[in-house]
Amino acid sequence: MTGELRLVGFEELSAGALRGRLLARRAEFWAGSPLSDDAVVALHDPVFFHQLGGFGAVALTPDDEDAGYLLGVVSADRLAVVQAVAVHPGRRRTGLATRLLQRFADLAAGVGARAVQAVALAEDTAAAALAARSGAVAASSPGHGGPGEDRTVFTRGLPRR
Repeated sequence: MTGELRLVGFEELSAGALRGRLLARRAEFWAGSPLSDDAVVALHDPVFFHQLGGFGAVALTPDDEDAGYLLGVVSADRLAVVQAVAVHPGRRRTGLATRLLQRFADLAAGVGARAVQAVALAEDTAAAALAARSGAVAASSPGHGGPGEDRTVFTRGLPRR
């Protein structure tokens, strides 16, 4: 089912229009997430679309509908950080999130990243399942989101290139 989808880098699209489209449909894409609506909006900082868009990708159907997306960046210390991954409910359980994550990991490894990392709420079972399928190791991180705001950090090493 993901075969007909094409992954398109944000750099090929209008950053502002893409961000607007994804935020307008956030209730669909983030259905079932333990994150509040405000937290979902905060994940979509414009910098991930404008300045850091080269690592982001959107999955488009043949008729150019958004099916899923990933926001991410590689830090100066060579850590590839997944900011957000979202898949439309009608496309879940098809391997799309894995495809998006693999594209990101490949790009990150290509610029010298040493590991991919994501942070999620401890109760985010979808994030934990994706991380496990991707070979990431989970570690509890008390206070990661601030006092009393525990998170789980998922980390997977990348091959040296």
